[in-house]
Parts: sequence; structure tokens; C-alpha cells
Amino acid sequence: MKIAVIQIQTCAKAAENLERALAAIEEAASHGAQVVVFPEALSQSFDSGRLDTQAEPLDGPFAQSLREAAERAGVLVVGGMFCPADTVGSINRVYNTALVTGRGVHTGYRKIHTYDAFSYRESDTVKPGEELLTVDVDGMRLGFAICFDIRFPEQFRALARAGAQIICVPTSWADGPGKLEQWRLLTAARALDSTSFVVAAGQARPGGEAKAGEDSGPTGIGHSCVVGPTGIRLHEAGYGEEILYAEIDVAEVAAAREAIPVLDGPREFTTRNS
Repeated sequence: MKIAVIQIQTCAKAAENLERALAAIEEAASHGAQVVVFPEALSQSFDSGRLDTQAEPLDGPFAQSLREAAERAGVLVVGGMFCPADTVGSINRVYNTALVTGRGVHTGYRKIHTYDAFSYRESDTVKPGEELLTVDVDGMRLGFAICFDIRFPEQFRALARAGAQIICVPTSWADGPGKLEQWRLLTAARALDSTSFVVAAGQARPGGEAKAGEDSGPTGIGHSCVVGPTGIRLHEAGYGEEILYAEIDVAEVAAAREAIPVLDGPREFTTRNS
């Protein structure tokens, strides 16, 4: 399977982001991609103000336009958007959603683990999801996670136990001291924990490499990547906008799971304190 990983920097306007996404789908399909993975917050960037003002359901114009483009191109598209969720006090919360569309599929994964860390509280404006998602395409099973989910190995192991061989992770990672090192470590660890391919599409770093390492909100750090099921980094982007292409052979997943049977279990432990 050939996968395209689209690293771009989105803006506040959903219409402009959609136009760029449609062009990227055409380009990726022309290079033979069967799956096209975009970052989290494809519809609007996190630094663009309120998320609810442009939030749409999966049958809204943003998602439907991507669906039509994916069907025309014959690809499966994965990308981040925001869908209406609920109202808490005066705040209209959204679901941080990975749209999965094309090839006869149209659905979405709602981010389960909200980014309540490093003095940021995503849960103030984003309602957590509750359900994992897998999708079958060309005889392969894909699972999904979003950004902060990558800090939770149980989610990736659960997806692998549900048969996922490739886990797509749309992301808008926050920069800061040590954050790139954490990103590299976490993507490799989750691939190895789950003996799956991890395909992580991130937002490009605003300001590029000149701003690397400076504290930021979750607006992107670049470094989209494809990691193999034994934790080896196969492809990695830099800080700027870029498209990665990766040929994935899921026979490597079967081989890794036979060699490293970490999905057998879990074992129950007793703890002794003395």
C-alpha cells in the first residue's frame, strides 16, 4: 500500500484549507497513493480563534467536499476537522475529529484523550470521544488516533488487538524544549508497543526551523513520520511543508507480531509493598 503523508500549515479559513487539501489529494493520487493522511486541525488551525464557529457535521460541506474528491481520486483520505458536540455553560464544545472518507467509507474518529497538559486545556472547548475506530481498505485494517492520544499506549494496543496493522495519527504537536524528542520517542514507542505501522501527519511548524524549540500552543512542529512495526523510523519530514510517500507492506506486521508477541495478554499482576 502506498500512503501519502501531507504536512501543511493550515490557517483560520476553512475554505482556503479545503482548497489546498483538494489540490494535495489530486497530487498524491497522481503519485499512486491509495491513502492520503492530513494533519489534525485541517479545517482550521488551533490559533485561529473559536473552534465552534466553523465546526460542521460529517455531512457538512467541508467533509462532503473531501469525500467527493477522495471518491474521484480513488483514495482514502484521513484528516482533522471539528464537529459540533455540546454546550457547557457558555461554551459550545466540538469533537476533535479525524475524518475518514473515500473508497466507499465516510466516518470519523473522535479524539479520546484531550490535550490537558503543559498549561493547555483542550477539554474546555473539545468534548472527548469514547470509541475507537478501524476501517478496512484493500485487505488491510487501519486504526486511528489524534495527537495527544499518542501518549497512551493502551489505545494503540487495543487497536492492534482489533486487527489494525496501520495506525494513522493526524497531529498538531506543540513545540517547546524537548517536545521534538518526545514526539520521536512516542511515535516509535507506539509502533513498537502495538507492532503496527504508525503514520503520523503533523502540521508544519509556523515560522519554520527558525522558531524550532520555542514554546508554542498546539500549532505544529512538523516532523511527520512513518514508523515501522519494530519501531524503526522509515520516513521523516522536516519543519516545513512537505509530502512524504511510503510503501507499506503489512507482511512486516505479521512478522513483527510473530517475533515479538507483546499483544498476547494482558497479564494480571499482583503488587507487594514492603
